[in-house]
Amino acid sequence: MAARGGKKVVIVKKKIVGGGGHHGGSWKVAYADFVTAMMAFFMVMWILGMDDKTKQAIEGYFANPVGYKKGFGAGSSPLSSGSSPSAIQKTPMRMIVRTTEQRTFETLRRSILDKLAENDSLKKLNAVVDVQVTNEGLRIELIESGKGDVYFPIGSAKMNAATMLTLQLVGAELREMENKIVLEGHTDGARYGSDGAYGNWELSTDRANAARRVLQSTGVAANRVVEVRGYADTKPRVLNDPMAPANRRISILLPFTATPETAPNAESLAAQKADSLIANIAQPLRKGY
Repeated sequence: MAARGGKKVVIVKKKIVGGGGHHGGSWKVAYADFVTAMMAFFMVMWILGMDDKTKQAIEGYFANPVGYKKGFGAGSSPLSSGSSPSAIQKTPMRMIVRTTEQRTFETLRRSILDKLAENDSLKKLNAVVDVQVTNEGLRIELIESGKGDVYFPIGSAKMNAATMLTLQLVGAELREMENKIVLEGHTDGARYGSDGAYGNWELSTDRANAARRVLQSTGVAANRVVEVRGYADTKPRVLNDPMAPANRRISILLPFTATPETAPNAESLAAQKADSLIANIAQPLRKGY
């Protein structure tokens, strides 16, 4: 442009670009929210599809992460004089499973004892039932007392009324569970049978097998019974008195789940599941779906 008054005029043009439309970044935020929501949806669907035992294990981990802690070099409190956090300890999956089953068995134990205590007929029959959570699992024992013929006549596998009633009450509590069941029969040290054709081994096994039939009649699934054992007098309850009536008993064992030492811990399991979930999302849909 020509100079005016001897001075050159400079014109500066500024182009204002609008931030709306597809040139802006707001759509990225919306898309990120959508992807996050979809990921949460898939995670919920994945968890719902798990078997009950895995869901209980993960629930137990997040409810009470045993073995996890963030300590400090000079103490467990952040107010301590130390300042360097210690390494986080990883909880093995077997510990999570055991803790969850421990709580389940304790609840079941109280429920069984309450149901037995409410039954007046069992009180009149002087039936003794011991329910304990042991290192093996939940153990329910029908223990002979008095003359030793409350549950079975001496030398017989035919059940008395107390046996049927007790097993029916216990079976009603066990049928909703999924744990495996082991049935055991025990006798005292008295010699039974002289010709070797039928003795304490056969008697203890027959009594345990009779208990199995009653439990299954109450609705306990047949495939849950994994073993029927007869121990004769080899595992007395009263160690210093082999002839004690309490040695004659039926045991119902719900063993703890045997989790291998090499089972993944909670963090690696979660990472594996997350990786598989992402991999599945990345898979293209097949034609026709």
